[in-house]
Amino acid sequence: MDATTTPATQVATVKLLIGGQFVESKTSEWRDIVNPATQEVLARVPFATQAEVDAAVASAKDAFKTWRKTAIGARARIFLKYQQLIREHMGELAAILTAEQGKTLPDAEGDVFRGLEVVEHAAGIGNLQLGELANNVANGVDTYTLLQPLGVCAGITPFNFPAMIPLWMFPMAIVTGNTFVLKPSEQDPMVTMRLCELALEAGIPPGVLNVVHGGEAVVNAICDHQDIKAISFVGSTKVGTHVYNRATLAGKRVQCMMGAKNHAIVMPDAHKEQSLNALLGASFGAAGQRCMAVSVAVLVGDARKWIPDLVEKSKGLKVGAGIEKGVDVGPLVSCAAHDRVTGLIDRGVAEGAKLELDGRKHSVPGYEKGNFVGPTIFSGVKPGMTIYDQEIFGPVLCLAGADSIDEAIEMINANPNGNGTAIFTQSGAAARRFQEDIDVGQVGINVPIPVPVPMFSFTGSRASKLGDLGPYGKQVVLFYTQTKTVTARWFDDDTAHGLNTTISLK
Repeated sequence: MDATTTPATQVATVKLLIGGQFVESKTSEWRDIVNPATQEVLARVPFATQAEVDAAVASAKDAFKTWRKTAIGARARIFLKYQQLIREHMGELAAILTAEQGKTLPDAEGDVFRGLEVVEHAAGIGNLQLGELANNVANGVDTYTLLQPLGVCAGITPFNFPAMIPLWMFPMAIVTGNTFVLKPSEQDPMVTMRLCELALEAGIPPGVLNVVHGGEAVVNAICDHQDIKAISFVGSTKVGTHVYNRATLAGKRVQCMMGAKNHAIVMPDAHKEQSLNALLGASFGAAGQRCMAVSVAVLVGDARKWIPDLVEKSKGLKVGAGIEKGVDVGPLVSCAAHDRVTGLIDRGVAEGAKLELDGRKHSVPGYEKGNFVGPTIFSGVKPGMTIYDQEIFGPVLCLAGADSIDEAIEMINANPNGNGTAIFTQSGAAARRFQEDIDVGQVGINVPIPVPVPMFSFTGSRASKLGDLGPYGKQVVLFYTQTKTVTARWFDDDTAHGLNTTISLK
């Protein structure tokens, strides 16, 4: 990825966080952070040097010596304070996020809030990091387990949720006793950095949380660093596969949440208005830049007659700058993203899908330079078409048809991705059959974007996930800890109990 070379004196610079201090990078490689609605350069982000990555890891490694022994109640209280600070600064955080990423203000607040839920969950670590005890497993012998931190952990986050996904990662890693090195997306790191400022204000000690910025070279440095024990990644399949292969080869524990092609089945008995509204929100919200967005709707039987109603509702959505009130669909994050999405729409037309609603060349008065693509709908989409096979990551909804629920399930299970799926129906029997037979990690029943609350874990599957354990919830406590099993016997006196040359406990 190329970095720009705008003179440093023209705009503010994003800092690194190393050893509790926000420091200016000494790199010669920078990238502009651009408002996607206006093309205004908001700031410049550095591509950290190898020495700066090493310094961040060294700071985390040194801080781990004391942080790992910090009382669990003290760790929990920091995150109680942190969630309070996030709530107090919600409006500010949403405004920063909207300016650099393009989301509408309500969606930006939702981005922050879903991360806040994980922070709240982290504050309950006293109940989450419990071990197990079996008393008197043999004569006077007890066995118990300890969930102990790993050491320095790292996170690599994407552009589409610059608040939520960092908050999925570092709070749970840190509250379990680890230290952390975070690499935010170089496209929109400003809200992430503000969250890190608040984290330090909440009481996270110097060196426990560190931040480096950059592209492929920094990602590789994190994957290769011998002192990093575990890496959490969310992003594209291409980069995620690279991270997983490279980091596991280096002996690290890795979880990668990657690309998706999420389907929703619409049964003919579904509540029509609720189902259509849900499809619109799940397909076009955040300009379709969600890994859990519904990008394919499989209309079963007579539900195919609802296409004109879906198109008409979509025409009523307002496209514009995220900061404006009443906007439903904001801009795509970059000019490159805009060109990619419009190019895929072109491919869809060329390959024979019917373009029911065309969002190309969408101009917003006052924001003529913005990366806008309006809601776009194709019908007659089939596997093998580029718009079906590829993750578009834009406000494009593909409509496919099926004669039965069996045919619809077969189509979804044949797709290599398994991030999320949904069914809209009023039949309990159909819903139960769907949840049992579908081979996808996260299932919604009349819920279009079934992202679990933090008491559970994000559970994408198949090509959408590499690694056994998911982010947040109970699974991530296991990811960020090592289980140590202790078998202990204490004697009441010096009486010898005899020599035992077997492996049994007596």
